[in-house]
Amino acid sequence: MRLFTAVYPSPEASAHLDLALGAIGGAAVADPGAGLRWIPQEQRHVTVAFHGEVPDGAAPGYVADLEAAVAQIEPFDVVLAGGGSFGGRTLWAGVADGVAGLRALSAAAEEAAATAGFRADDRAGGRPHLTLARVSSSRGLPNRGLSNRGGPRRPVGRSDGAAPLAAWAHALAVYRGPAWTVEAVHVVASVLGAGRSGGPLHDDVAVLALGHGSRE
Repeated sequence: MRLFTAVYPSPEASAHLDLALGAIGGAAVADPGAGLRWIPQEQRHVTVAFHGEVPDGAAPGYVADLEAAVAQIEPFDVVLAGGGSFGGRTLWAGVADGVAGLRALSAAAEEAAATAGFRADDRAGGRPHLTLARVSSSRGLPNRGLSNRGGPRRPVGRSDGAAPLAAWAHALAVYRGPAWTVEAVHVVASVLGAGRSGGPLHDDVAVLALGHGSRE
């Protein structure tokens, strides 16, 4: 199975982000056209470790070791702030608060994965982020626009050259969302192409509570 370990924003944090995206992108958020795929709200997450293909028999041991490790990590607050794009093809929101906690989870995942015999690429050590959208076509984005608080719409797409998401990333630079408390880490199986609009299908393998070991 294809596996990753992640934390998920609260419903309130996701709703706040949706309001901000709507203000930035207007109709392009609901109907981006061909070439751009928004991540469904229920799948938005901050990856702490990416494992790739993992033998089914290795997952239970990983989950057991990770559960013991995260039981010693206290819940912590995370705030999404800022944004950017990777290679002009992936739009993301950044993390302002909670980086230390995410890195602690990443380290725990790395150790548990090593014991289980598979990889755990650190996704929190460099630039923790929440992916919002991906350019899904080699033709780039359609010639849609970004709203500018009721003013002229700035075109995005092929006219943006090598960075079709640059305008979105620029607009997100001033974003700051509400804090939410990370109380659990999710181990998730991902099946490519099996989800909505040809995206991945995500299923929780395990949801592991933080901090309960320190209260026993």
